[in-house]
Amino acid sequence: MKIIDLTEEHRKTFFMCLEDWSEELKDAGDHKEKWYGRMKDRGLRVKLAESDDGRVGGMIQYIPIEHSSAEGRDLYFIQCVWVHGYTQGRGNFQGKGMGKALLKAAEEDARSLGARGIAAWGVSLPFFMRAAWFRKQGYRVADRQGISVLLWKRFTADASPPKWIARGRKPQTHGGKVTVTSFLNGWCPAQNMVHERAKRAAAEFGDRVVFEEHHTWDRDVFLEWGHADALFVDGRQIRTGPPPSYEKIRAIVEKRLRRMR
Repeated sequence: MKIIDLTEEHRKTFFMCLEDWSEELKDAGDHKEKWYGRMKDRGLRVKLAESDDGRVGGMIQYIPIEHSSAEGRDLYFIQCVWVHGYTQGRGNFQGKGMGKALLKAAEEDARSLGARGIAAWGVSLPFFMRAAWFRKQGYRVADRQGISVLLWKRFTADASPPKWIARGRKPQTHGGKVTVTSFLNGWCPAQNMVHERAKRAAAEFGDRVVFEEHHTWDRDVFLEWGHADALFVDGRQIRTGPPPSYEKIRAIVEKRLRRMR
């Protein structure tokens, strides 16, 4: 195994989080590619894990914390560390140490760039980006927001811990119509899928449904609302991990419409 920087050769694979074989992920559109175009000159770093036979099996992406969903000083923020675990496509690479190797490479890189520490988000449940895994790698909990845990590792004695940015405005509703509100950052194909499915479902009901989208790669927009990626129907947040199907989102919207009759 070796850790490499992202190259033009592997960009398409990166834009689809190593699942370029997946038909379902085509629902994500080109939002991550556009996000990459905006962030590549703002400190975004990407590293890939390559197996001995040359297959890319893992990835990590991290950015200066001022472009993330947390706040801090002189820190980098890990948005995603992912080792492909499906038998389909490129195969299962989990359990081979790729995740730890990617994390170590990101930490060393962030140190070399002058960071005082590095932060990451995790979930308190045993799913993707498990907070417990980061704790095993020496990370400490800095803040919590529901099941989302903010963790960090200090590089220097004068480093200050990060914290989550507080929620801001609440999505508005429109009297007599169902309002679907989508917050889209672009960095995560899974959340990009949610956005595209919600947009398509809302359009099916014509002017009975209002679809509002907020692009949170714009820092001012994110700070106004406090949501990087989220979906609301009439002000009620819909769970988006794992991404709900188009049919499920459509059914939620249709149920709200029936209640208005």
